[in-house]
Amino acid sequence: MKSAFFIGLAAVAGLLAAGCATPNLPPVDTSAAGWNVRFGQAVWHPRPEAPELAGELMLATNATGDFVLQFSKPPLDLVVAQRSGPRWTVAFPSEGRRYGGRGRGTHRLLWLHLADALGGRSLPGAVAFAPLRGDGWSLSNPKTGETLEGYLAP
Repeated sequence: MKSAFFIGLAAVAGLLAAGCATPNLPPVDTSAAGWNVRFGQAVWHPRPEAPELAGELMLATNATGDFVLQFSKPPLDLVVAQRSGPRWTVAFPSEGRRYGGRGRGTHRLLWLHLADALGGRSLPGAVAFAPLRGDGWSLSNPKTGETLEGYLAP
């Protein structure tokens, strides 16, 4: 009798844990027709008290607003973000953190808004975008102090 109780309790705990996990979006073939892939450099300042991180940036976008983004300091991916239809994910592999959801995504994750900013689409009220000299740009959230500056080759 006790073993049946513990088996049932373990099954419920497993379902709850699985329900809280952020699902992975399917991989995207950015070499397929309709994808525009750009490479560049960026400097990310996640919080005012945190150090800046410089790295390589890859942004692949399509006409429907889907994107795949990688910010890395080889050999490590620091940020991997993706939007496919109404779903999005942002992962910080070196920290073991992953977030996901539906819709535009939170203003607290600037990575979700870079493709929209560069595409001239509207941004959440807490996110500011400014073009810089040449192919440069700046994306920031004044509420959190997070900034992202960089450039992407055309």
